This record gives sequence, structure tokens and C-alpha cells, in this order.
Amino acid sequence: MSLSQIRYFVAVAEEGNVGRAAQRLHLAQPPLSRQIRALEDEIGTPLFERTPRGMTLLPPGRAFLEHARSILAAVDRAVDAARAETATAPEKR
Repeated sequence: MSLSQIRYFVAVAEEGNVGRAAQRLHLAQPPLSRQIRALEDEIGTPLFERTPRGMTLLPPGRAFLEHARSILAAVDRAVDAARAETATAPEKR
């Protein structure tokens, strides 16, 4: 499982539609759909119900979404902390 797959999952969950999520992520729809399927295969359960109108989170998807958002927030905090250290660290020669 990659951070990209987690980001893609969150975008599809928030948009409720693969096409809109693909636009938001600046991706084509087929690769995004493949990544969501690969994530579901790795987790071992469907996360979405596919309908003619879009994608609806199933209970496992709702549970995963909460954690996925926490993971992405933690990664953002880690990046911010590393950048802050770089900005305040004395220059080494």
C-alpha cells in the first residue's frame, strides 16, 4: 500500500465519483480505478459500492477513511517538521 493509493482513496471517498476524483488529482480515470481496486485487493475487502451514480463508501471504507486521513495528516506534519529543522539548522560545510 502506498501513500498515493491512500491519497487516491480519500479523494474518491470525498468526491463520491472516480471521474471527479481523477480531475481533482490530475489523473486519468482508468489508472485511478485500478489503484482503488488494487488497494481493495490488498486490504482484502471492498471499500466502495459502485453505482451508476458514483462510489459510495461501505462500512469498511468508512473505517479506513478515518485512518487514511490520520495517516495523511501525520505525513504532512512529518514533512513540516523536517522542513522546519532544515530552516533552523545551522549550515554545515
